[in-house]
Amino acid sequence: MSDVEIAEVESFSLDHTKVLAPYVRRIGVEHGPKGDAISNYDIRLVQPNEEEIPTGGLHTIEHTIAGLLRTRIDGLIDISPFGCRTGFHMILWGEPQPAEVAAAIKSSLEDIAERVTWDDVPGTAEISCGNYRDHSLHSAKEWSKRILARGISLDAFDRTNIA
Repeated sequence: MSDVEIAEVESFSLDHTKVLAPYVRRIGVEHGPKGDAISNYDIRLVQPNEEEIPTGGLHTIEHTIAGLLRTRIDGLIDISPFGCRTGFHMILWGEPQPAEVAAAIKSSLEDIAERVTWDDVPGTAEISCGNYRDHSLHSAKEWSKRILARGISLDAFDRTNIA
């Protein structure tokens, strides 16, 4: 091993062979010097190392859910896809409860699956997206339906508490 210092990242110490997706998991809450809280969530949509959402579908979910969630939950700072394409990190001001986050994710995925049209998807032009050709609303809709059919658990390791 080299002498490069790399901080431990909680997400990489999570046992990905034990989690049961889809789920919402609060990774942690950080407090700033003035007491402001920022919550970090693991939004796992598909089972790690068994499935991955194709980039076109995940990209379209990302663009669409970023806007949908801002109408459903206060304090959203960012929602960004995992490189492994199994879900998203979500960063919010405050300390929303997992059930509130799961409800917002669920209703957003319902909109993507059933109501969103291509005209609703933001950032699909060259001027507004760094890879505008890599979108698929069809894939986003199909994956959203699959995720919703499985239900979103409020526990990463137990599928009995489904939102």
